Parts: sequence; C-alpha cells; structure tokens
Amino acid sequence: MKCLIVQPVHADGLEMLRAAGLEPVICPDAAHDTVLGLLPGCTAAITRDAGFPAAWFAAAAGLRVLVVHGAGHDAVDKAAASRAGVLVCNAPGHNARSVSELALGLALAAARLVPAADRDERAGRPGFRERHGFAELSGKTALVVGWGATGSGLGRMLAAALDMRVLVHSPRAAGTDGFTRVATLGDGLRQADLVSLHTPMRPETRGLIGPATLAEVKPGAILVNTARAGLVDEDALADAIAQGRIAAAALDVYSHGAPQGPLGTTDRVIFTPHLGGATVEALKRMAVASAGTVLEALAGRTPATALNAPVGAYAAPAPKG
Repeated sequence: MKCLIVQPVHADGLEMLRAAGLEPVICPDAAHDTVLGLLPGCTAAITRDAGFPAAWFAAAAGLRVLVVHGAGHDAVDKAAASRAGVLVCNAPGHNARSVSELALGLALAAARLVPAADRDERAGRPGFRERHGFAELSGKTALVVGWGATGSGLGRMLAAALDMRVLVHSPRAAGTDGFTRVATLGDGLRQADLVSLHTPMRPETRGLIGPATLAEVKPGAILVNTARAGLVDEDALADAIAQGRIAAAALDVYSHGAPQGPLGTTDRVIFTPHLGGATVEALKRMAVASAGTVLEALAGRTPATALNAPVGAYAAPAPKG
C-alpha cells in the first residue's frame, strides 16, 4: 500500500510508515497537477496546510484515509471526503508548545518593535528609540481567546514568566485552570493589554477581530494571531493601528499578500511565515502522530481525531483479490 505525502513531514513519520509496510509517495511540491498525478494507487495521504480539495478526492479512487498533519483542517473538503468514503482525521495538540512559545515571543517582539528596530540598525538609520514608544508586559493583563492546548499553554507562560493577569474567552472550554473567564469577548478586550488568538476557525469566529470588536479594545493593546488568518479583519486592523488603538500586532497567519498591503506599510506589524509549529520537536511529534493515525485507520479502527465519522464507526474495506 502507498501513502501520499502531500507536503514534507519529518523522517521519523516516514520511517514509521515504511516499518508498517506502507510506501511513502513524496510529492515534490503541492501543486494541483503534481498531486493529481501521484494520487492513483494511494490508499492513504498526509497533508499539511495545502489541505485536500474536492478535485483531489474525485481523483483518488483507492483512497481510504486522509490525515492532516496538525490541527487545522479548514482546507480539507470534508463533505467531498465523506462522499468519496474517505475517513479524515487530524493530529491536534502535538505542536501546541511550539505555537505557545512563538506567541510569547511575538508578544515581546511586538511590545518592543524588535524587527523594525533591527531593520533600522542594519540600514544605519539613527533615532529609532526616539521615534517610537515601547511597553513592558510584566504585571499587565492578557486576554487569551481560545483555551485549548496552545492558548492554555501561553496563558501559563504569561503568568509564570511575566506575572501577567490572564483572562480567558473560550465559550467551549470546560475549565480554565483557575484563570478568570470573561463573560464576553468585549469584556476581555476592554481590560487587556495583550490579546492573543488561539481559537479554531468556525462560522461564528470568522472576522472575530473586526470593526466592532476593535472599537472595544483597550487603547494601546497588542494583538497576536498564531491561529487562523480569517479570525482578523485585516483592513479593520490596519485602521486600528493607524488610529493608535492597537499599538502593535504580530501575525503568524494572514491573507495572501497582506505583507504587501496596508498592514505592511507600518513598523508596528510583524509578519512571520506560519512558524508556529515549525520547530524540529513539533514536526517530529506531528509526523509520528500522523503516521500512527494512518496506521490505526487502515487497521479498521476509527481514531479519536476523526473529523467525519464517530469513533468506532470506521471499518477499513477488505483488500480486493
């Protein structure tokens, strides 16, 4: 049997597949035609942020399971997968510590405008300290939006390292580990010096940070987004930064071309190329988890991370011949 690897994964995951008798088929790139050309004959597939559109499912007659290498599965057409009889799973939580650490680093970098300061120093432009204002985070208030593994990890880091008062907005979280849950998003925004987004993309969270919510933000707050691009209305954020309501923003996720748009014209926005889970440690954990999920599904069991079938419902079809 073959497992299509749509985008690169750590070698430990590939070795795990080989040891179980699956041949990894490595896509040299995630271009549409490349994937379509390699799909025939593949029983399983692992994808990352390239997702898996309906056209790929239509071309994958023998595909039985697709695993997303990580938590985000917005780019997978799960309705098309169900129509094609393909089980879709993800591998959440394995990159949580890495994303939490990046969010912490971005918050500190935004508070001191570190990337812009570095650019000015390299260019020999004096007076950066005099042109800009900076802030400490220690002892101030943070609002963590989304209290899953990543958000809760950041909350604990902020409290332990910076003695920050941590507020939580996460309606679906069963508990908040002793941190204060705010009644509404607006209640938290009005108090927070730092706002960090860690909530999944759902219809109700799209544009969560937009004109109305930005109007409620405490003036001078810092915004960090390491979750999903669509959570933030980028035009509204650019206006809020221009007005000084948002002091700085750090974005690890954003729309295509955003760094060349209005947000890219100010020193008060940091862009990073989706670095959240890109540490060696996280990549190894996610690759092994993804490979393990493929093997579990092909053995006829429904992994706990199945997205389009209840646990225990999946049974792999018997091999032909």
